[in-house]
Amino acid sequence: MTFAELGLNPAILSAITACGYTNPTPIQEQSIPLVMAGHDVIATAQTGTGKTAAFVLPALERLTVKSALPGKGPRILVLAPTRELAGQVMESARGYGRGIRPRCGTLLGGMPYREQLRLLSAPVDIIVATPGRLVDHLERGSIRLDRLEMLVLDEADRMLDMGFSEDINKIVSRAPSDRQTVMFTATMGGEISRLAENMLREPKRVELAVRTDSHALIEQRLHVTDNLTHKKELLNHLISTAELTRAIIFSATKRDADELSRELSRNGHPAAALHGDMTQMARNKTIERMRRGGIRLLVATDVAARGLDVTGVSHVINFDLPRFAEDYVHRIGRTGRAGATGIAISFASASERNYLERIERFIGKKLPELQIAGHEPTTTLRKPAGRSGGPKKGGVPTGGRFGKPGAGKSGQGTSWGKSAKPAGSAPRNTPRHEPVIEYRSRRPQV
Repeated sequence: MTFAELGLNPAILSAITACGYTNPTPIQEQSIPLVMAGHDVIATAQTGTGKTAAFVLPALERLTVKSALPGKGPRILVLAPTRELAGQVMESARGYGRGIRPRCGTLLGGMPYREQLRLLSAPVDIIVATPGRLVDHLERGSIRLDRLEMLVLDEADRMLDMGFSEDINKIVSRAPSDRQTVMFTATMGGEISRLAENMLREPKRVELAVRTDSHALIEQRLHVTDNLTHKKELLNHLISTAELTRAIIFSATKRDADELSRELSRNGHPAAALHGDMTQMARNKTIERMRRGGIRLLVATDVAARGLDVTGVSHVINFDLPRFAEDYVHRIGRTGRAGATGIAISFASASERNYLERIERFIGKKLPELQIAGHEPTTTLRKPAGRSGGPKKGGVPTGGRFGKPGAGKSGQGTSWGKSAKPAGSAPRNTPRHEPVIEYRSRRPQV
């Protein structure tokens, strides 16, 4: 099938062709006709499958017919979990809509209200918003949804994970009951099913993505680690190999992302952090630096990296395992995109055993465990029958996470840029690594 066979407006088709596309992806081929026919749709699809165009193109098609309703509110509303993902949706809407020139904009947390109020002062066709900021505008009375024709929830499962359920319900309560609703999600759990039941009317289902199938081109590896020092040794070795050209490294917290990126840079590996405490301008500059090759290592938190689209990422490294098993799937999806191969490496210490077990249950397989000569762990996570796991030898946790773990009489930490353990050396007596997990509040700033 070609895009021309989908019955899209010639101006939209021309823009698609200008972007270099001729054939829709499977999710686009199955979803676009249903959305264009006016059905409510719930689609299960991973990132990297072309799902954004699957709702942007029919939304633009709807805008080729003028609205008969007066007012300034949007005709199309897209909710996204993060500013980065919202920015990508807006970029797609402007790119594919260049021939029909819709008036569109974003309402994002952390951005100035003045520009957003200016956008809302005149009729608007498409709004892409993060839920928290949209609720703020609804409560201020600066936006109304009377004219809304289509509501899209992009990565709905992620929005629920981030605590946006109450905000989504508030938004839906302000929207017309006869609107069309389209929902995209990577997973189908009980909470998503309940949300769909409350929001969608006789929805058509598109179940394209199996959780692990979309990662068939990604080689997944596990490295068991003893402690923080051991993690740093492994990371230093991996980022020094020729096969790693560009990597996203995931840490548990914003503070860890900052400290690890600084430490990497000090040791001669250009790196930058990406997390929710950064301004939107700073985040955009960081992403652009990586796209241009100014840095090859990005140390990110889950919230900041959601929806991040940087080509040529050869490796994803889970310095800390995610608390939510679904986040593992989202993380490793930053590599192996658009038919390319990728490598996803996870570090796991004894304190992260439960997270590892959740991930393996979720993806339905055991991660293959690898060891690097000279950096073998003294910890066993997958214990043989009749034997307990945990460190074989180890010290008592001391010091800060990225501070100076106990190391000898001087109390000074080891410089991790020069900490490769020679083969056959004595077991480490440094602290066992216990990552600080950043629990999400009801409405995080994204």
